[in-house]
Amino acid sequence: MKMSFAQLDYQLFQMVNGLGRTMDVLNPVMRMFASYAEYVFYIGIVIYWFTRHRIQRQMVVQSLVSACVAFACSGIIGHFFYRDRPFVTHAVLQLIEHPANASFPSDHATGAFVIAASIWSFRRKEGLVWLVLAACIAVSRVWTGVHYPSDVLAGAVLGIAAAAVVHQLLTRVPKVQNMLFQVIHWYEVVENKVWKKKLVSEYSTKL
Repeated sequence: MKMSFAQLDYQLFQMVNGLGRTMDVLNPVMRMFASYAEYVFYIGIVIYWFTRHRIQRQMVVQSLVSACVAFACSGIIGHFFYRDRPFVTHAVLQLIEHPANASFPSDHATGAFVIAASIWSFRRKEGLVWLVLAACIAVSRVWTGVHYPSDVLAGAVLGIAAAAVVHQLLTRVPKVQNMLFQVIHWYEVVENKVWKKKLVSEYSTKL
């Protein structure tokens, strides 16, 4: 008997969510990833911006623009393809509190992967670390009982796709690229008036 996609999705959900019972020692870690790890991405973006390197500021702008695109698409998809959370429809091991709102696609997975993919576009090694962290968040959302596997998979694909499209626009289309440079330049003009950037002298670089 052929299994439907919904049945396969639920079976995978049961496997991952069931690990909360058989490997309960990991539950505190999964709760942390599911509830708080997203803030690491926000802090990371702020830190990258205030390193005051132009390339990293381009990366941050791409992350923010990509996130806006991804979340806009996520909202539209969630409106037209509404899906209840697993704990609404089934008896699950729910390890974190969550409102019974739309489950598909996962906003946590979307946000984590759109930022991680944007970082990877500019900084490959660091980007891989961020992608692994994003994957941990995605798994934790299923483990803790608030998303189906297809929810987080859709969020990951949406986030990566948005980052890829915006990266192409910001790096391959001259008009868009020039507009990006202008925005960063105007910001830096104002920033340098209130927080002057220390310049390393030629003498000191030779020491």
